[in-house]
Amino acid sequence: MWSRRANRFRRASAPQPPRLPRLQVRRLLIPLASVAALAALIGAGLVALNQPIQTVDIAGRFQRVSPLDVERAIRSSVHGAGLVSVDLAAVSAAVDRLPWVDTASIERSWPRGLTVHIVEQVPAARWGESGLINTRGELFTGDARHIPLELPRLSGPEGSEGAVAQRYLAMQGRLVEAGMRLTALRLDARGAWEFDLDNGVTVRLGRKRVDERFDTFIEVASKIVAQRAGDIAYVDMRYANGFAIGWRGGSTGRSAKGEDVATNA
Repeated sequence: MWSRRANRFRRASAPQPPRLPRLQVRRLLIPLASVAALAALIGAGLVALNQPIQTVDIAGRFQRVSPLDVERAIRSSVHGAGLVSVDLAAVSAAVDRLPWVDTASIERSWPRGLTVHIVEQVPAARWGESGLINTRGELFTGDARHIPLELPRLSGPEGSEGAVAQRYLAMQGRLVEAGMRLTALRLDARGAWEFDLDNGVTVRLGRKRVDERFDTFIEVASKIVAQRAGDIAYVDMRYANGFAIGWRGGSTGRSAKGEDVATNA
């Protein structure tokens, strides 16, 4: 009796291996199959949507940008890709490189087209003989075919385009407020500045204390120029304590602020 009971006790308390319910296995397998089917469906849809690009719509307000050049730039950058696989960033970069294009954005136009939004450059000044500078002070073309003659002409040593443009942009507003318009701004190889006004007067600022000298011109000398522009050939601001006026008759008048000329101006 004891041996049987002992045997029965041992058999009853022996550990049983865990079993995974079939229902749980089914719940695990069904989502995996669904994901695979969904991926296949998406892939098939993308292939169906990746149609050849047949139309290009160009939008924007511009005068100098050629739609034909835009179309050529897009065609050369698409490389036969479809509407889904086309690299929009590469297409936009190709259009951006065209003359007179400031910014370009590309969008897909279903089912087989692209829409191009273009913002044209706005020239603010000329640079040298055939360059143009935009309203941000950037030289956007060095060989423009059409140069608006009413734009002021900037010039300076090679590599100084940005500095000259920024000074022009900083000066023009204050000159307009004083009733004058700048027609030319020059920076020479020594670093000296001078500019011409639309009344024919040249203003010499020199190399040192350029901002301070320009302030003095606006606050004091410009009033004299406004009154007697027809008699004045130039205004020389390179004085330690004032400025000098060169009259068209050949004489020079010194300002009331001082007579000492800066010999190393």
